[in-house]
Amino acid sequence: MSFTAIDYPADRQARYTLLLEQADALTDGVSHPIANLANLAALLWQGLEDINWCGFYLMDGSALMLGPFCGLPACIRIPLGRGVCGTAAARDSVQLVPDVHAFPGHIACDSASNSEIVLPIHAEGRVIGVLDIDSPTIGRFCETDRESLLKVVDLIEARCDFSQTGYSLR
Repeated sequence: MSFTAIDYPADRQARYTLLLEQADALTDGVSHPIANLANLAALLWQGLEDINWCGFYLMDGSALMLGPFCGLPACIRIPLGRGVCGTAAARDSVQLVPDVHAFPGHIACDSASNSEIVLPIHAEGRVIGVLDIDSPTIGRFCETDRESLLKVVDLIEARCDFSQTGYSLR
Protein backbone atom coordinates (compact mmCIF):
# COMPACT_ATOMS: atom_id res chain seq x y z
CA MET A 1 0.00 0.00 0.00
CA SER A 2 1.26 3.47 -0.75
CA PHE A 3 0.03 6.79 0.51
CA THR A 4 0.38 10.15 -1.17
CA ALA A 5 -0.06 13.41 0.70
CA ILE A 6 -3.10 15.22 -0.63
CA ASP A 7 -4.70 18.61 -0.33
CA TYR A 8 -7.51 18.24 2.18
CA PRO A 9 -10.76 20.19 1.86
CA ALA A 10 -10.87 23.49 3.75
CA ASP A 11 -14.33 22.66 5.14
CA ARG A 12 -13.80 20.97 8.51
CA GLN A 13 -16.57 18.37 8.11
CA ALA A 14 -15.48 17.47 4.57
CA ARG A 15 -11.90 17.15 5.80
CA TYR A 16 -12.97 14.72 8.53
CA THR A 17 -15.08 12.72 6.10
CA LEU A 18 -11.99 12.16 3.95
CA LEU A 19 -9.78 11.46 6.97
CA LEU A 20 -12.24 8.85 8.24
CA GLU A 21 -12.30 7.16 4.82
CA GLN A 22 -8.49 7.08 4.85
CA ALA A 23 -8.40 5.81 8.45
CA ASP A 24 -10.80 3.03 7.52
CA ALA A 25 -8.62 2.01 4.56
CA LEU A 26 -5.38 2.16 6.60
CA THR A 27 -6.73 -0.05 9.37
CA ASP A 28 -8.76 -2.47 7.22
CA GLY A 29 -7.58 -5.99 8.01
CA VAL A 30 -4.96 -4.77 10.51
CA SER A 31 -5.55 -5.59 14.16
CA HIS A 32 -2.14 -4.70 15.61
CA PRO A 33 -2.66 -1.57 17.72
CA ILE A 34 0.85 -0.12 17.49
CA ALA A 35 0.79 -0.29 13.68
CA ASN A 36 -2.70 1.22 13.56
CA LEU A 37 -1.98 3.94 16.12
CA ALA A 38 1.25 4.91 14.35
CA ASN A 39 -0.52 5.21 11.00
CA LEU A 40 -3.46 7.10 12.50
CA ALA A 41 -1.17 9.55 14.31
CA ALA A 42 0.61 10.22 11.00
CA LEU A 43 -2.67 10.53 9.10
CA LEU A 44 -4.16 13.02 11.55
CA TRP A 45 -0.85 14.92 11.67
CA GLN A 46 -0.93 15.30 7.88
CA GLY A 47 -4.66 15.93 7.58
CA LEU A 48 -5.49 18.32 10.41
CA GLU A 49 -4.65 21.99 10.20
CA ASP A 50 -3.10 24.06 12.95
CA ILE A 51 -1.90 21.29 15.26
CA ASN A 52 1.52 20.87 16.83
CA TRP A 53 1.21 17.39 18.40
CA CYS A 54 -0.89 14.33 17.67
CA GLY A 55 -0.59 10.92 19.24
CA PHE A 56 -1.53 8.31 21.75
CA TYR A 57 -0.86 7.42 25.36
CA LEU A 58 -1.55 3.87 26.55
CA MET A 59 -2.28 2.63 30.05
CA ASP A 60 0.62 1.04 31.90
CA GLY A 61 -0.29 0.34 35.50
CA SER A 62 -1.65 3.51 37.07
CA ALA A 63 -0.26 5.86 34.44
CA LEU A 64 -0.42 6.68 30.76
CA MET A 65 2.75 5.88 28.79
CA LEU A 66 3.72 7.56 25.56
CA GLY A 67 2.68 5.67 22.44
CA PRO A 68 2.92 6.43 18.72
CA PHE A 69 2.87 10.15 17.94
CA CYS A 70 3.93 12.96 15.59
CA GLY A 71 5.41 16.20 16.87
CA LEU A 72 8.10 17.25 19.31
CA PRO A 73 9.34 14.76 21.92
CA ALA A 74 6.70 14.41 24.62
CA CYS A 75 6.16 13.56 28.26
CA ILE A 76 6.77 9.84 28.69
CA ARG A 77 4.60 9.07 31.72
CA ILE A 78 1.42 10.87 32.82
CA PRO A 79 -0.23 9.81 36.09
CA LEU A 80 -3.98 9.27 36.02
CA GLY A 81 -5.83 12.42 37.00
CA ARG A 82 -2.91 14.72 36.04
CA GLY A 83 -3.04 17.09 33.09
CA VAL A 84 -5.57 16.92 30.30
CA CYS A 85 -4.63 13.36 29.26
CA GLY A 86 -4.62 11.96 32.78
CA THR A 87 -7.95 13.66 33.50
CA ALA A 88 -9.55 12.25 30.34
CA ALA A 89 -8.40 8.74 31.27
CA ALA A 90 -9.36 8.99 34.95
CA ARG A 91 -12.81 10.46 34.24
CA ASP A 92 -13.37 8.42 31.06
CA SER A 93 -14.53 11.58 29.32
CA VAL A 94 -13.51 13.69 26.35
CA GLN A 95 -11.59 16.78 27.39
CA LEU A 96 -11.96 19.64 24.92
CA VAL A 97 -9.84 22.44 26.36
CA PRO A 98 -9.97 25.81 24.55
CA ASP A 99 -7.13 27.29 26.65
CA VAL A 100 -4.76 24.84 28.35
CA HIS A 101 -3.36 27.64 30.52
CA ALA A 102 -6.73 27.81 32.29
CA PHE A 103 -6.80 24.03 32.89
CA PRO A 104 -5.76 23.21 36.48
CA GLY A 105 -2.68 20.99 36.49
CA HIS A 106 -2.01 21.23 32.76
CA ILE A 107 1.24 19.47 31.81
CA ALA A 108 3.14 21.49 29.23
CA CYS A 109 5.08 18.99 27.12
CA ASP A 110 5.29 21.53 24.28
CA SER A 111 5.28 25.14 25.42
CA ALA A 112 3.69 26.15 22.08
CA SER A 113 0.46 24.29 22.89
CA ASN A 114 -2.51 26.50 23.75
CA SER A 115 -5.52 24.22 23.20
CA GLU A 116 -6.03 20.48 23.39
CA ILE A 117 -8.51 17.69 22.82
CA VAL A 118 -8.14 14.27 24.45
CA LEU A 119 -10.42 11.30 23.83
CA PRO A 120 -10.40 8.05 25.86
CA ILE A 121 -9.92 4.73 24.05
CA HIS A 122 -11.55 1.57 25.42
CA ALA A 123 -10.95 -2.17 25.30
CA GLU A 124 -12.54 -4.89 27.39
CA GLY A 125 -14.90 -2.32 28.94
CA ARG A 126 -12.25 0.00 30.34
CA VAL A 127 -10.03 2.92 29.32
CA ILE A 128 -6.76 1.62 27.86
CA GLY A 129 -5.42 4.84 26.39
CA VAL A 130 -6.15 8.24 24.92
CA LEU A 131 -5.90 10.10 21.63
CA ASP A 132 -4.29 13.48 22.32
CA ILE A 133 -4.12 16.41 19.88
CA ASP A 134 -2.61 19.81 20.68
CA SER A 135 -2.73 23.13 18.85
CA PRO A 136 -0.79 26.38 19.19
CA THR A 137 -4.08 28.28 18.71
CA ILE A 138 -6.42 29.04 21.59
CA GLY A 139 -9.91 27.69 20.83
CA ARG A 140 -8.72 25.50 17.92
CA PHE A 141 -10.99 22.53 18.71
CA CYS A 142 -14.79 22.51 18.45
CA GLU A 143 -17.72 20.12 18.60
CA THR A 144 -17.10 19.00 15.00
CA ASP A 145 -13.59 17.92 16.03
CA ARG A 146 -14.99 16.09 19.05
CA GLU A 147 -17.66 14.24 17.08
CA SER A 148 -15.34 13.33 14.23
CA LEU A 149 -12.44 12.25 16.43
CA LEU A 150 -14.85 10.05 18.41
CA LYS A 151 -15.42 8.21 15.11
CA VAL A 152 -11.66 7.70 14.82
CA VAL A 153 -11.66 6.31 18.37
CA ASP A 154 -14.60 4.03 17.48
CA LEU A 155 -12.54 2.71 14.56
CA ILE A 156 -9.55 2.08 16.84
CA GLU A 157 -11.72 0.26 19.37
CA ALA A 158 -13.28 -1.91 16.65
CA ARG A 159 -10.09 -2.75 14.77
CA CYS A 160 -7.33 -3.02 17.36
CA ASP A 161 -6.57 -6.16 19.35
CA PHE A 162 -4.74 -4.66 22.31
CA SER A 163 -3.56 -8.09 23.50
CA GLN A 164 -1.00 -7.83 20.66
CA THR A 165 0.98 -5.04 22.33
CA GLY A 166 3.18 -7.49 24.22
CA TYR A 167 2.61 -5.86 27.61
CA SER A 168 -0.26 -5.41 29.98
CA LEU A 169 -2.53 -2.41 29.51
CA ARG A 170 -3.90 -2.75 33.03
